Order: sequence, then C-alpha cells, then structure tokens
Amino acid sequence: MTTIESAAGVVPHQSLWHTLTTGGTNYEFIRRWRTWALLSLVVIGLGLGALVGRGLKLGIDFKGGTAWEVSTKTLSIAGARDAVGPIIGRNVTIQEVTANGVKRIRVKSDTSAEVNRNKVSVALAKVAGGKITANDVNVNFVGPSWGKDVTKKARQALIVFFAIIALWVSIRFQWKMAVAALAAVVHDIIVTVGIYALIGFEVSPATVIAFLTILGFSLYDTIVVFDKVAENEKVVGPTGRLIYTDIVNLSMNQVLMRSLNTSFVAILPVLSLLIIGAGIMGATALGDFGLALFIGLLTGAYSSIFIASPVLSWLKEREERWAGLRRRLGGQSGVVNAAQGAIARASIGRTLSVGGDITAAGTKAAVAAATGAGAWEGAAPRPRKQGKKR
Repeated sequence: MTTIESAAGVVPHQSLWHTLTTGGTNYEFIRRWRTWALLSLVVIGLGLGALVGRGLKLGIDFKGGTAWEVSTKTLSIAGARDAVGPIIGRNVTIQEVTANGVKRIRVKSDTSAEVNRNKVSVALAKVAGGKITANDVNVNFVGPSWGKDVTKKARQALIVFFAIIALWVSIRFQWKMAVAALAAVVHDIIVTVGIYALIGFEVSPATVIAFLTILGFSLYDTIVVFDKVAENEKVVGPTGRLIYTDIVNLSMNQVLMRSLNTSFVAILPVLSLLIIGAGIMGATALGDFGLALFIGLLTGAYSSIFIASPVLSWLKEREERWAGLRRRLGGQSGVVNAAQGAIARASIGRTLSVGGDITAAGTKAAVAAATGAGAWEGAAPRPRKQGKKR
C-alpha cells in the first residue's frame, strides 16, 4: 500500500478495486458534463441522420404484410431470394431459423395481394426440396389496420409510462428530479431509436416490449442515485460546506459500484439470450427481444449517471439557496485540488470500511473531515470573538 502526502497529512492510497467497493471514489462526474453531452450529441446526431435518411425498418406487425415459413434441409437465403424475387421483388427480409434441429427459411414482405401470397408459397415449396408442397408453407398475413393498431397502442403505453414517472418521482422526491429522470428516459429513447435506424435492425412487437422494459430499468438506476442525493441533501446541505453539485457528485461516487453491479448482472442474461437463444438455437423472437434489451441496458446505465444527475445539478444550482451558497464560497467546491481529493476519499473510505454502507451520520462526519481546516479554500474563516480589554 502506497501513501499520498499532503499539507493535511499522509493519506493511504488504496487499490482501484478497494476504492470502488467501499464507495471511496472521488471522480468528477458533474463537472465533466460537457464531455458526456458531446458524446450523447454525436450518437444522437448520427441516429437522427439515419432516421431522417432511411427511417426505421418496421416489421410487418407495424406496417402490414405477409410472412412465409418453410422447413428445408438444402434451401439457402440466396436461393429463397432468387425464387421469390420474380414475384414480389428482391427487396424482402429473409431469415434462416433453426429450432430443435429443424432448419426453416422465413420470408417477410409488405405484399398483401392474395395471388402473390399463393405464388410465393408454390415457389418456396419447389426449391425447399423433399416432399414439401405449397400447403406445407406457413403463411401469416397482417393487415395494415392491425399494424396501425399496434403502433397506436405502443405510443399510448409510452405516454402513460411518462405520466406515471413524472407523478411518482415528483411525489417521492421533487419535481426537478422528475424532470431530470424524464430527460434521461427521453435520451434513452432517442439513442435507441437512432441506433436501430443507423444499423438497420428490424422493429418488432418484441422490440417494443423490451423497449418499455429497459425504460423501467433506466428509471430504477436513476432513482438509486436520486435517493442517495436526497439523503445527502438533508444531512450535508444544512452544514453549508458543499454546493449542490458536490452533493450530487458525492452521492454518485457512493452508489457507483452498486450501479455497475446492477448493470453487469442485468446484461449477463441478456447476452445469453442473444448468444444461446438467438445465435445457437435460432430463436429469432428471442433475438429481437434480447437485442433491444442489450442496447437499452447500456444506454440506461449511461443516462442514469451521465445525463440525469448533471441535469438535476443544473436545475438545483439555480435555486436561490444553492446559488447564494455558491456565491459565498466563491464558486468553489468542497474538494478543491488533488490533495484534498485524496483526503476526501480516505475519509469516506474509512467510514465505509467500518459501517459497510455509508450512513447519514457517517456521511456528515466524512464530509466534515474532508472539508475541515485546511481543506476548504473557498470559505472565509469564521471571525473570532474579541475579548474585553482589561
């Protein structure tokens, strides 16, 4: 174990793993908000460009159309495209699905004419091999009205979800936290839709279900951070030693490992869906669901840390109470340089190592130790009372 020397004394330097697991990190999340904003803007810009340029690749459940599926041992995707091309064109979606050791070719098109549906069935039966007939080809037709109804219900579910989020977070915490949480959720929606448009993934009902699921996960991760912010605001706020940005930053460092663990544990089973379910077993429905979950979990974990918290800090710093405190402290934070940062990490780390999780009293004591004499350059010293001259 190495040490860090400073004017305030010698502070032990712990390993990165120990610092993470004890909540003793002191990373400046909020003050680097321009970096996170630039990263999000680049991804959103690319996605919106693809969305405007070529739009989303909607499945037949949304735009209407027909899907054919036939069992085969020899037919390839290229062979199926050559067979149906003269009838409905080559611009169709063709997938190879393997389930229980049986290979199947699935063809999707936006065609709705019954004559074409029958012709495609006959064409696929001829090239499938074996004793396959047109009656052995499964045909699933979805009308345009059904697709519009699915789109309408998905939009209604999203609106209801937003309303419930805003109401619950406003009651549980405060409306500014609700605004920050909604900003993170909107960020997740835009990024996910942009990625689907950019890469050309197909949007199916399974995608929408997974999409609503990951919005709930993103909200959960955000609430974990906000709950710690609300606790620290009540305990540390009255001391007048930390501006709101520092309270948010402290809270995020305390729950960082919890957020990382939650995201990692959630992503593992999703990867198994993609690799084993869709890749090995050929379950395309699981692939659609797992892909949307995977993208959403990544964006949700990102937005809860790098979007929701900076937005909350920006809103709260404009309140007269916190703006006045910032002016009084000269715009400085409680930890003003690397030496004081090491002291803060060590102080909080010692509190955590004793209690296992930082408590309200422990937070107050740790912050007081980290921002005490010699560690607060922005605050003017308290004047001493003058005694009477004798």
